[in-house]
Amino acid sequence: MPDQSPATISYGADPSQFGELWLPSAGASVPVVILIHGGFWRSTFGLDLMDPLAADLVTRGYAVWNIEYRRVGQSGGGYPGTLDDVAAAIDMLATVAEQYSLDLASAAVVGHSAGGHLALWSAGRGQLADGQPGSNPVVRPRLAIGQGPVVDLRAGDAAGLGGGAVTDFIGGSFDQFPDRYEVATPSGTADADVALVAVRSADDDIVPVQFTVPDPPGDFDTVDVPGDHFAHIDAGSQAWRAVIDLIEAER
Repeated sequence: MPDQSPATISYGADPSQFGELWLPSAGASVPVVILIHGGFWRSTFGLDLMDPLAADLVTRGYAVWNIEYRRVGQSGGGYPGTLDDVAAAIDMLATVAEQYSLDLASAAVVGHSAGGHLALWSAGRGQLADGQPGSNPVVRPRLAIGQGPVVDLRAGDAAGLGGGAVTDFIGGSFDQFPDRYEVATPSGTADADVALVAVRSADDDIVPVQFTVPDPPGDFDTVDVPGDHFAHIDAGSQAWRAVIDLIEAER
């Protein structure tokens, strides 16, 4: 565990618009990992799901920005508010970087499940048109990793994945809102020099592997690991070890 409690920093006025910044015990120009929790974009789940991963990363010398965001079931949650929040939370790092001696040049963003979708989506924000949710990023990660991510939103909508979670997140079906699906789906082509990786498991029966990459897959890489959907947020698992190896390769 870290030597001190994480700092809670708000990036907006809503109670869910905040993050927790975990810092290693010492160091200047500290590399940063952004964590985004999952839970099918629903308000049932919160950022504490990622606390074990944040604690592990801090012991490895990383600063960790574990973010919360408005979710389905809350005012402003779902499309576009959830996307706007993730973008604003990531960009907030530019405001606090000097105060906390953060090195944003090699920032990595890691998300689990629906958070994996948000992590991979965030890597392509620079390609969004002005006015679209998350456009004009200030902070651009060098690496985006989805852990058992929900990426193929159109297929997830058609299959009723997560009891209709994709449809609820977007606010309707693909047939109703094709433009929303286009904006919200990670395209498989990130901003320049950003690596995109889906870490997934054949034993995952919550987000099966066919939903974890876009169609066509574009620039996505995949890493297959043992374990179920929740092995990804077990800091002692091989699934998490695979994520650590990817992060340290970019450090």
